[in-house]
Amino acid sequence: MSERSDSTAGALGRVAAAGGDSVAAAGLGGGSISARTLVAGVIGDPVRHSLSPALHNAAFAALGLDWVYVAFPVASQDAAAALRGAVALGVQGLSVTMPHKQAAARAADQRSETVERLGAANTIVVRSGIAVAHSTDGDGLLDDLEHALAVDVAGKRCVVLGAGGAARAVVLALAQRQASSVVVVNRTPASAESAALLAGRVGRVGGLEDVADADLVVNATPVDIVSSPGGATAGAALGPGQVAVDMRYVPPTTRFLDEARARGATVRNGLGMLVHQAARQFVLWTGEDAPLEVLFAAARRATGGPAPVG
Repeated sequence: MSERSDSTAGALGRVAAAGGDSVAAAGLGGGSISARTLVAGVIGDPVRHSLSPALHNAAFAALGLDWVYVAFPVASQDAAAALRGAVALGVQGLSVTMPHKQAAARAADQRSETVERLGAANTIVVRSGIAVAHSTDGDGLLDDLEHALAVDVAGKRCVVLGAGGAARAVVLALAQRQASSVVVVNRTPASAESAALLAGRVGRVGGLEDVADADLVVNATPVDIVSSPGGATAGAALGPGQVAVDMRYVPPTTRFLDEARARGATVRNGLGMLVHQAARQFVLWTGEDAPLEVLFAAARRATGGPAPVG
C-alpha cells in the first residue's frame, strides 16, 4: 500500500470509529438511520467538544430530513485524506474546525471567492464527487447582529481585536458589507497588517485607542485584552450607542462584555455567531431554510444559557 493510501485508510478508519460513537451519543440510533440516510459531520482535532452535532441534528429532526451529523476526529496531518475519504463515502458536507481550515481549503476541488481570499474554509459541500470549500464564519457573526440587534454594519466604524483565522473572516465580512472602516488591533504587527489588508481601502492597523470611537468592537481573541497589566479591558472604553461582541460563548459572559455592559454598551457573545454560521452551512448542504429557533434552542441547551444582550 502506498504512503498516500495508508494515510487515507488511517483517516477513514478513525472517521468510521468516531462516527459510530457520535451517532450513538446523539441518540439517533434505534432504527431511525437507514441505508438512505445522508451524512454530514465535523472534522477537527480535538472535536469531541463540538456543539455542531447537537445543532444540526436538531435542525434535521425539526424539518423531518433523513440526515445525520456526526463528529470525526481527524489528526492534523490527515485533513486532505479525510476529505478525499468523505467524498468517496458519499458524505454530503463537512464542518471544518481547527486545525484543518487551511488544509481543507487547499484540498477542496473548488473554493468560494471568500475562501480564496482567506485561504481557509469552515464548510465543505460535496456534490457529484466535487468538494467545494466555503466560509460561513464572518457572515455568521454579522447575520447574528442583524437578526438579534438590528445592527447593519454598512457605514459603521468597526474595530476587530485579534488577527487569527476567526478575526480575518470577520474583517473580510465587514468590508464586504460596506463598513466605513475596519481597524485591526493585534500584538503582532505583521499579523495585524495581513488581516487589515483583507478589508482593502477601509482597513488599517490600529490600537486600543481606536475602540472609543468605534460603532462596533469585536473581540476575536481567546482572552480579555487589557490596556496594561491589571488594567481594564477594551470594554471599559465603550458606552451607550456602541456594540461589543465577544466571539467566545463559554462562559456566556466575559470581563470584556461585563465592562462594556456596565458602561451602557450593547453586548453580544459568540453563541449567535455559532448558530448563524451553522444555519448557513445547513442551507448550503440541504437547500432548505434553516430553523433558527431550533438551532438557538439546541445551542442554549448545550451551553446552559442564552446569548446575552444588554
